[in-house]
Amino acid sequence: MGHKKLIRFEAIKTFPHVLEYPQDMAGKWGNFFKNEHPLTLELACGKGEYTVGLARLDPKRNFVGIDVKGNRIWVGATKVLEEKLPNAAFLRSQIELLPTYFNPGEVAGIWITFPDPQLNLSRAKKRLTHPRFLRLYRQILAPQGVIHLKTDSPVLYDFTLKVIGLFELPLYESFDDVYSLGQVSEELRIRTHYEGLDIAGSGRVYYLKFGLSDTLYSEEREAQLKELTDAEKP
Repeated sequence: MGHKKLIRFEAIKTFPHVLEYPQDMAGKWGNFFKNEHPLTLELACGKGEYTVGLARLDPKRNFVGIDVKGNRIWVGATKVLEEKLPNAAFLRSQIELLPTYFNPGEVAGIWITFPDPQLNLSRAKKRLTHPRFLRLYRQILAPQGVIHLKTDSPVLYDFTLKVIGLFELPLYESFDDVYSLGQVSEELRIRTHYEGLDIAGSGRVYYLKFGLSDTLYSEEREAQLKELTDAEKP
C-alpha cells in the first residue's frame, strides 16, 4: 500500500463523522446526527461528491456515503470537515452488510452514482441494480423510499430498465441524456470524478428514479432476467 494511502487510512480513523465497520449502529443514526431528519445513502460513494453535494443542498436531510475504500472516502470526509457540514457522514464497509447498519425502513432514499457497470456478463450479479442487491436495499428502505441511479453506461441503464420492467417496479423518472434536458435539477447537476472521466465513452449521462416492491423475491422473474441477460452474449 502506498504511503499516501496509509496516511489517509490513519487520518479517517480520527474523523468523528467516519465510521469503519461500526457495531450496533442500526436504529441509532438519529442519535448520531442528533436529529430525526430523513436519511439518504450514497452507495459505492468513491470520493463522496454526491454525499457532500447533497448535504450542501438540503440541510434538513442526513446523508451517509458508503464505500469500502478508505483512501477515497478521505477526500469527501475532508471536505465535510472543512465546510463543517453537520448532516454528512461516511461509512466504510461492504454494501452487502447494509442490513447490519440500518433498521428496516430507516433509509429514505439511496443514490447509486457511476458504479462499476460490470460489463462482463458473468459478473452481472455484481451490478448494484441487480435484484440480489435491490433485495438488500428493500430490507432497509422506507415504504415510499426511492432509488436513484446515475451512470454513463448504456449497458447498466438498459439492464436496470429490464429489471424495473420485469419485476414491475415503480418507475418515476427515466432520462437517457440528462444534460440534453436543458433545465436540470440541482441534484442531477452534482458531478463526480467518475462522471468527468466518461469511462463508458457514451458522451452522455443516464438517470433512473424508481421504487422497490416484494416482486423482487420472485425466483421465476429472476430466471427470466438471467435468460434475457444471457441472450445479450455475443
